[in-house]
Amino acid sequence: MRERFSGSMTTFAIAGAAVSVVIAVSITRASAQAPVASATAPAPTLATPWGELDLQGIWTDETDTPLQRSPKFANQEFFTEAQRTELDQQRAAMLGRERRAERGTTADVAGAYNDVFTPTKRTGARTSRIVDPPNGRLPPLTPEAQKTAAAEREFRLALLQATETCKNNQTPCSGGKYDPTPSPRFADVPPRYNTATINRYYGPEDASLAVRCLMGGVPEVGTLGAIADRISYRRIVQTPAGISMFYDVGQGQGWQRNIVMDGSPHLPASIRQWYGDSRGHWEGNTLVVDVTNFSPKTDFQGSRQNLHVVERWARTGPTTLEYAVTVEDPTVWVRPWTAKQEFILQNNEENRIYTEPRCIEGNYGLPGLLHGHRVEELAFAKGLGVDPRTISTIAANEGEPDPLQ
Repeated sequence: MRERFSGSMTTFAIAGAAVSVVIAVSITRASAQAPVASATAPAPTLATPWGELDLQGIWTDETDTPLQRSPKFANQEFFTEAQRTELDQQRAAMLGRERRAERGTTADVAGAYNDVFTPTKRTGARTSRIVDPPNGRLPPLTPEAQKTAAAEREFRLALLQATETCKNNQTPCSGGKYDPTPSPRFADVPPRYNTATINRYYGPEDASLAVRCLMGGVPEVGTLGAIADRISYRRIVQTPAGISMFYDVGQGQGWQRNIVMDGSPHLPASIRQWYGDSRGHWEGNTLVVDVTNFSPKTDFQGSRQNLHVVERWARTGPTTLEYAVTVEDPTVWVRPWTAKQEFILQNNEENRIYTEPRCIEGNYGLPGLLHGHRVEELAFAKGLGVDPRTISTIAANEGEPDPLQ
């Protein structure tokens, strides 16, 4: 069986001149866990010189845990060791993105990124990051949020209907059907400001946020398997007056948040920010951060300007940090929900973060995509080539489903 898991203390470096991620990993058969301190070693100092709990350093999650729990695990919050071992064996045997799609198809080209770019970590202890509700699932959507989600889904499917993505019944067309006639909605305005990929490039806002170099932000918990979920580091720096967190995500797309710690109130409601307005305080040895004032152009699981996030950061050991986040938006979910994540302290010498954002997709790729589509449209207008509305820009190199999902 191939050994494909990232081990403890992943060494991480990113080259900024090209879309590349270099990951050197120490492979071990032991489950990723916090190192046990020697009985003779001096106890590490967990307080800053000014007396606050020290959260500083580079942190990452060394295991894989889905946001939502698979229904087959019901109300089981933690895996047994036997279950984790079995899941690790199943996941190590998966081909993932190493499996090619049919040669000559759009899906084959879309599979250019192999598993080097999406490493599989060992299975985490929790069956889901969501711990409340007890079933580990997102709460039901409100009726209005359901209507909004359905309208967006209908629009995306309409733009895909005449493409091979629907003709081949691929996942992005799930719920839709193939129709060789190009959709009459192809030039329509999206139901609301677009944040995901749609099957056209009339302008930059038809691209996903990531392709536009606009990273997801707070809270940074998302879909298992997404590059930002698999490869994500955060450097925490503290001063007596504030805390800064720099996130190095995916292929070097970095972003930073500053947490105000002076007790001042949130910004006026008229001022909206991409990553929200973070105001923090200490409750004992727990950093509590209240985040509001999100932009209506951001999107977290369907929530936008009404998103309210309360984070709790607490050291649980010399090299471990627990992150608990409660999310609420009464316009999207019928109740708040809470997720937890465990981070491991990384070696500052072996894991360096270069804080200059290096978003190649937006800087170079997006102008190329827009230009390429204009060329296709001009050629079709001259009677050359195929109708651009029948060309798919959304195709999946279908692989096995992850047993964790």
